Amino acid sequence: MKRGKELVSLLLIGIAAWGIGFGLISSLRVVGVVIAVGIFLFLIALVGLIGAVKHHQVLLFFYMIILLLVFIIQFSVSCACLALNQEQQGQLLEVGWNNTASAHDDIQRSLNCCGFRSFNPNDTCLASCLKNHHNCSPCAPIIEEYAGEVLRFVGGIGLFFSFTEILGVWLTYRYRNQKDPRANPSAFL
Repeated sequence: MKRGKELVSLLLIGIAAWGIGFGLISSLRVVGVVIAVGIFLFLIALVGLIGAVKHHQVLLFFYMIILLLVFIIQFSVSCACLALNQEQQGQLLEVGWNNTASAHDDIQRSLNCCGFRSFNPNDTCLASCLKNHHNCSPCAPIIEEYAGEVLRFVGGIGLFFSFTEILGVWLTYRYRNQKDPRANPSAFL
């Protein structure tokens, strides 16, 4: 369980670095959050690993509590992703669009669209359709097309890993109360 978390955390850090390197992600805020989550998961996995190897009750207790909190947050977010209907997704996307002006250029360039529901000619748009003097479609329908699939995928993956985390909490609870086999081999179980 603990090595899996280390691999996932290193994978998150690697994906963020890869996204920056290839220019897929230019928002430093998004990359910073992904790297911070990766580092957090790595540190939590390290605490659990050290606690398990050394039979350190306090480290295992903190690992168990933090893993339980991560489970609750991840389970809640996964259920919310799976429960959103089309109207709620549209409202969420519009709020996100209105609050992230820095990402507009990236979205419009990569999806070849201008504006969210409509395009104001006074606004800037870096989409190739506008540069080629073609009629650009709004971004909302394109984003909404993929939003449902992405939310179901993220919700399903999050739900799966949340149940592996609750298994980790249970195993940590069981292992934390075991005696150290090096101290007295006959008291192992």
